[in-house]
Amino acid sequence: MEQGAERSLETLALTLDRLAGAASLLEQTVSRLEEQHLTMSGQVQKIVATVEQGPNGSQGAGNERIYELERKLHAAVMQIAELRAQSASSVSSGRKTVTAATVSLLAKQGISSLESIEAGSLDAALTGLSIEQRIAVKSQLLRAGLLS
Repeated sequence: MEQGAERSLETLALTLDRLAGAASLLEQTVSRLEEQHLTMSGQVQKIVATVEQGPNGSQGAGNERIYELERKLHAAVMQIAELRAQSASSVSSGRKTVTAATVSLLAKQGISSLESIEAGSLDAALTGLSIEQRIAVKSQLLRAGLLS
């Protein structure tokens, strides 16, 4: 039985020696990989670009294309500005109508003229209403263009 125990201890000692050797090799490999990572992460490769030239050796076609695109962009920006101006003027000059229920509700609260409604007086007049009713009245007034 002593011989079996001795053999087991010898086998265990050999296995531990191999494991220690493998661990040291792994540590060396990790340190090499870290060094490589540090050296590679700091380097930037040289970037090279070429400019393609037209069949006659000039870049005129590219400049014309850029000019055409800039002209189209300018035209689109101008059109957007015109449309925004039109939408702003159409809202202010649009029809100002509100449903009959909203008008009667506001009349009950003391607002008879819909031409100029101030936010403070509207809030004061609507204090007796529920939140849902206040939201409904204000959204109808906004849609009609009476509130801003």
